[in-house]
Amino acid sequence: MLDNTWFIAYYPRTGIMTMGDALKILVKTTADIGAAIRHKRKKDGLKLADAAGLCNVGYRFLSNIENGKPTARLGMVLQVINALGLEIELKERTWTDA
Repeated sequence: MLDNTWFIAYYPRTGIMTMGDALKILVKTTADIGAAIRHKRKKDGLKLADAAGLCNVGYRFLSNIENGKPTARLGMVLQVINALGLEIELKERTWTDA
């Protein structure tokens, strides 16, 4: 049985880091957002069609987001992020993060 201690897992292909159940990713591209959404959907055991229905978006739209489409509508992307239980935090970048 697992306890609630924190552990860190890093997925080099996507740049996603998880700490216990928490997901943390530095977003620099639309592909980063898509990878985080795909990771959360799969972690929750949702198929693409089921997640699209839950988020009230089309299957193709969600697929495009997960594949990093750069022209996806921001409002709908935020709708997906919120529906899947993710959140975005913006902070001022430091020179060491460049």
